[in-house]
Amino acid sequence: MDNMQNRLEKYLPPAEGEQKLLADAMRYSVLNGGKRIRPRLLLLAFEMFGGTGPDPEPFMAAIEMLHAYSLVHDDLPALDHDTQRRGQPSTWYRYGECMGILAGDGLLHQAFETVALALNGSAYPERVSRAFYVFAHKSGVSGMLGGQALDTLRSEMSVTERELLDMYGMKTAALLEASLMIGAILAGADEQIIGILEQVGRKTGLAFQIRDDILDDPSADENAGSDRKNEKPTYVSLFGRDAAQRKAEQLSCEAAALLNLIPADSDALAQMIREMADRSC
Repeated sequence: MDNMQNRLEKYLPPAEGEQKLLADAMRYSVLNGGKRIRPRLLLLAFEMFGGTGPDPEPFMAAIEMLHAYSLVHDDLPALDHDTQRRGQPSTWYRYGECMGILAGDGLLHQAFETVALALNGSAYPERVSRAFYVFAHKSGVSGMLGGQALDTLRSEMSVTERELLDMYGMKTAALLEASLMIGAILAGADEQIIGILEQVGRKTGLAFQIRDDILDDPSADENAGSDRKNEKPTYVSLFGRDAAQRKAEQLSCEAAALLNLIPADSDALAQMIREMADRSC
């Protein structure tokens, strides 16, 4: 994914003219580092089924913009009040709260504008339309946005394990599900396989978020963890580090087992999922 930066550049507004500050804040938010996990998953799923179909690039760029928008808004004072992101000032902290809000809004709109480009004159309109629906559904009230709303309430109520995992499934896993599903849809995979990949994405996303809880545990680093700073319950705070580690490993193994059910070469995708499970930062 060495050229992902260039791919993103193509679809972002130039930092010039009367809207220069807004465009600059948007570009800062999405180009300022990141592992590009979601576009990588999308491309791997597309290639797993032959890599023939609509160009996945607009969807790859759009899903990274969508992810960046969610982080920009997560960092705002009204939510997590984080002043840093990836070792740099968070968008609102660098550009001001007002411009931080607008930069997140701008990335959301730019993401949908970018996906709309894939519909223009496509030789595979049914695949692109189906992928567009998944993109919208998994990022909206039933997916990431709904999960963010639930996340804001976690400090105000006690939660069960099921409720916490349901919230993680919406806030974190939904975009991973979307990435895998969209890649497969664009490549022409059948509905049964798309459903399996949705479950792979969910289990991978849950494991990924629990790993985040472990990494944010202040017992390992007293400076870590905006969730703990904001007194939000996490898997670690509810069940401890050892139980969280076991749960993340269980979910990762379940994702790998599901991936083995798919009659295609899934080695590259399986390797990436292992890397996500084994990350230490």
